[in-house]
Amino acid sequence: MIKIVAKSVIKTEEKDNYLQLAKDLIDKSRQESGCISYSLFQDINDESVFTFIEEWQDQKAIELHNSSEHFKRIVPLLAKFRVGSGEVNLYKEI
Repeated sequence: MIKIVAKSVIKTEEKDNYLQLAKDLIDKSRQESGCISYSLFQDINDESVFTFIEEWQDQKAIELHNSSEHFKRIVPLLAKFRVGSGEVNLYKEI
């Protein structure tokens, strides 16, 4: 299993637009083969910080996800609402 943690700071005035697109990405991603879980979280202390936490069966599932139509369409749109570049980390359980 591989866990992805993708953190972004979102422009305050774009929060609703970001959440609408993120919901679409979450709904479609959860239907993919190899997706164990896919959720979005908001920081309790800073409401502009959002983090996707995803669990995938293996690297192949992630590659399929990253090449999916919805990922290639939605992720660049989400980036427009971000402050800075964001941070993405992949983790394996030890």
